[in-house]
Amino acid sequence: MKREIKFSLVFRDMWQSAGKYVPRVDQLVRVAPAIIEMGCFARVETNGGGFEQVNLLFGENPNKAVREWTKPFKEAGIQTHMLDRALNGLRMSPVPSDVRQLFYKVKKAQGTDITRTFCGLNDVRNIAPSIQYAKEAGMISQCALSITHSPIHTVEYYTNMAFELIELGADEICIKDMAGIGRPYSLGQIVGNIKARHPEIPIQYHSHAGPGFNMASILEVCKAGCDYIDVGMEPLSWGTGHADLISVQAMLKDAGFIVPEINMEAYMKVRSMIQEFMDDFLGLYISPKNRLMNSLLIGPGLPGGMMGSLMADLETNLETINKNKVKNKQPVMTQDQLLIKLFDEVAYVWPRIGYPPLVTPFSQYVKNLAMMNVMQMEKGKERWGMIADDIWDMILGKAGKLPGTLAPEIVEKAKEEGRQFFEGDPQKNYPDALDKYRKLMNEKQWSVGEDDEELFEYAMHPAQYEAYRSGKAQVEFLADVASRKAALHEAQAPAAVPVHPALPSSPQTMTVDVNGQAYKVTVSYGDTTNTPVQSGAPSAAPAAAPATGSGMELLSPLEGKFFLVKSASDIPVKVGDVVKEGQLLCYIEAMKTYNAVRSEVSGTITSIAYGNGDSVVEDDVLMTIQ
Repeated sequence: MKREIKFSLVFRDMWQSAGKYVPRVDQLVRVAPAIIEMGCFARVETNGGGFEQVNLLFGENPNKAVREWTKPFKEAGIQTHMLDRALNGLRMSPVPSDVRQLFYKVKKAQGTDITRTFCGLNDVRNIAPSIQYAKEAGMISQCALSITHSPIHTVEYYTNMAFELIELGADEICIKDMAGIGRPYSLGQIVGNIKARHPEIPIQYHSHAGPGFNMASILEVCKAGCDYIDVGMEPLSWGTGHADLISVQAMLKDAGFIVPEINMEAYMKVRSMIQEFMDDFLGLYISPKNRLMNSLLIGPGLPGGMMGSLMADLETNLETINKNKVKNKQPVMTQDQLLIKLFDEVAYVWPRIGYPPLVTPFSQYVKNLAMMNVMQMEKGKERWGMIADDIWDMILGKAGKLPGTLAPEIVEKAKEEGRQFFEGDPQKNYPDALDKYRKLMNEKQWSVGEDDEELFEYAMHPAQYEAYRSGKAQVEFLADVASRKAALHEAQAPAAVPVHPALPSSPQTMTVDVNGQAYKVTVSYGDTTNTPVQSGAPSAAPAAAPATGSGMELLSPLEGKFFLVKSASDIPVKVGDVVKEGQLLCYIEAMKTYNAVRSEVSGTITSIAYGNGDSVVEDDVLMTIQ
C-alpha cells in the first residue's frame, strides 16, 4: 500500500527566512482563506519564533494577530503550529519557568494546536518542562532535533536524543534541519531508526534550501517513514527559505507516495498576495542575496532562518567598519568581502566554543561573536575583545550543556574575567517573574488581557512591549519604511522586485501617521528622533543630545539601541549615582543580543544622554562620569 505524505506551509518562517518582518494582521487575515482554498495543507505554521517580537517592533499587538490569524484554519480543520525555543521561549535569552508555563496556556487559548520545541544546544533538560507545560495546556508537544554537521552530531547522537524525548512524553518528533546542511543519507537513517522503535510517533521534516541538499533530504526521509514535510511557496521558495510546494509534490508523486493535489487557482491567489505584501513594505527588508541558493553556506552551517536578519545586520556592520577605515585612510571593504571574512571567522569560532548547534539563539551568538571578532580585528584590536553577556551565559553553561569542549583560550579568558562555570539545571538561574510584571502592569494601569496574554507578552518581551505601548515602536518603524521607500524611489529600482536599498547618508525629515496622530520624524542612518506635529500630542521621547563637558565620556562600542536595563523589573542607574570601575551601566542591543557596557573609571554619573530604546552609533557619548 502506498504511504501518504502530508504538507505543512511554514508561512511564518517563509518571511523570516527571507527578511526581517512578517505581514500585518490585516494581510494575514486576507491571505488565510486562499491558503485554505489551496486544499493541500494539513498544517500551517502561524506564529512563534520571532513572530511576536517583530509584531511589537512594527507597533502591532501580537496577541490580536495570533488570534485572528489562527481562527480561519481552526474552523477549516487545519492544524496550526508554532516554534518555541524551550528555555528561551520566544526570545534570545532564558525565560523564567512561570513565564514559560503561561506561554503554552496563552497560545492554546489563542488557537495554536502544536508547539514545536527545540533547544539550541539540544539539551533535553531544557525541553523537558516544555513537554509538560504544553500537554497540561492541551497542546500537541512536538520536540525537535536541531540538525547540524560536526564530528559530534552523528546519527547515533540524534537517534538517542529522539528516544529520550519520546520517553519524556513527546507526542511527535521534528527533524529541524534549520541550515539545510543535514546530509540526506544520514537524515534518512535518523528517521528510520526512530520509526523502527516508535512507528506510532509522527515525524515532521523541516529544512531550508540554502546549500542545496534539501530536495534529496526530503526524498530520503520520506522513504524512511517521515509523515509531514514543511514546504514554502513562490515567491519565497528556495534561497534561504524552503523547498517549493509544487516541486516537492511532483517529486514525491513520482516516487509513489500519496500526496494532496493543489488547487492552482487558489495557489496563484496566494502567490499574488505574497508579492503584493512584498511590494507594500516587506520587500524593503528582503535582500536579493537571500533569494539565491549558496553552497558557501555548507562551511559555516548558518541557518536560513537567520540569513534575513544577517544580511540586514551586515549593512550596519559594514558601515561601522568602513567609517573606521576611512578615518584611518585605509581601503574600504565590500559587503562580499565582509561576508567571506564572517564565514571564515564562524568556522574558526564554532569549534572553539563547543560546537553549539547553529540554531536560534546560538547561531546568532556564534555569528555575532564572529562578527565582533572581525570588526575588532579590522580595527587593529584583539579577537574575543567583546563578548555579550548572553554569549557568556552559553559558554559558561548557564543556558545548557555544550555538546563539545571549549578551547583553552576561551577557558583562560573566562578565568581572567572572574567568570564561573555552571553545571546545574539551567532553569534554576532564572527565578519566577510573573508577579513582578503583574505588579508593574498594575502600576501602569495596563490590563493583563484575555487569558493573561498581555501579561505574558510583557514578561516575554519587556523592552519591545513598552516601546509598542508608548507608540514609539510604530513611529520608528513607519519612519524607517518611509526612508527606505524614498531611497528605493531615488535608485529607480523595479517596483515588481523590491530590493533592500542603501540607506541615505544624510538625515531626512518626513511626516508619518500613527493612529490618526501626525508625527514629524527626522531619520538618519542609525538614529531616529520623533516630534509630534500637533501641539500637545503624545510623542516618543527624542534622544537627548550627547553630553559634553568635563568628565570621562562613556562611548558606545557599536551601533544599536541603548538600554539602561534588560528587564523592566531591574533598577537602572541614574544621574548622581556613584559607580565603580568595571560596573555594568547599560546595554547596546545589536544583532539581537544585549552587549554590556561597563564603566572604565570610578566616579559619579553626571549625565545620561539617551533613553531606553534610542538608536545610537559607534562612539556616541552615552554617559559622562565625573
